[in-house]
Amino acid sequence: MSHNKHKVCIKVPKVYDWVTRQIDLPLISFNGEALDDIFECVNNGITPPEELCEFLAAHPGYTVHCDLLENSILCQEIAQHNGRQQVNVTLPSGETVTLEKVKVLVKGLVQVTIRDNNGNVICRTDDIQFATAQTFFLCAPEGTEVDCHITYFQCDADVICDENFQQLDISILICLDVQMEANVKLEVEAAICRPRQELPAEDVLCPVGVFPPQCPEIFPGTSRK
Repeated sequence: MSHNKHKVCIKVPKVYDWVTRQIDLPLISFNGEALDDIFECVNNGITPPEELCEFLAAHPGYTVHCDLLENSILCQEIAQHNGRQQVNVTLPSGETVTLEKVKVLVKGLVQVTIRDNNGNVICRTDDIQFATAQTFFLCAPEGTEVDCHITYFQCDADVICDENFQQLDISILICLDVQMEANVKLEVEAAICRPRQELPAEDVLCPVGVFPPQCPEIFPGTSRK
């Protein structure tokens, strides 16, 4: 198989800056009527009591679980009135660089379930929204865009039922990955990749010439310095 290299022009997202931040969100709590209203409980067809703690008293050994709802994450840049503000930042080396102030919004939905000691769901909350706005100082010149996503998510929930407190507490930890990107065109020396022959070898009927021919004499042409 021939792998003669030649110059090609490719369009790729260039990463201008990239950081990861661990974020502990403020505690989310529900108590009083809000605690009872957010849960829907079932009791073998019998209408459960209006108060959650009264209902749970009849289910010793229950466990509380918190889960992120699938495809509920929103992560995007918050537009600033006058665009991204430039800020001078001193590096550990003592050098001063100019970066841009970038604000990022992260929102999502979780749901808390309570299971009895047999693992059956006996109570379930409505969808609970969480949100955080984070500020980053990044290399983010005009034309770059934010690419952000959550690389790790942890949600813990606890229902407290005692004389002083009757409440649901939710703690959320996320690892937020933020990149500043822009599409660029690069001239590189490369060879076109083709699929290998499948093993065991058989008569091949599928065509492999899936890429159109290039005009190297015109584009990219010789290197421009």
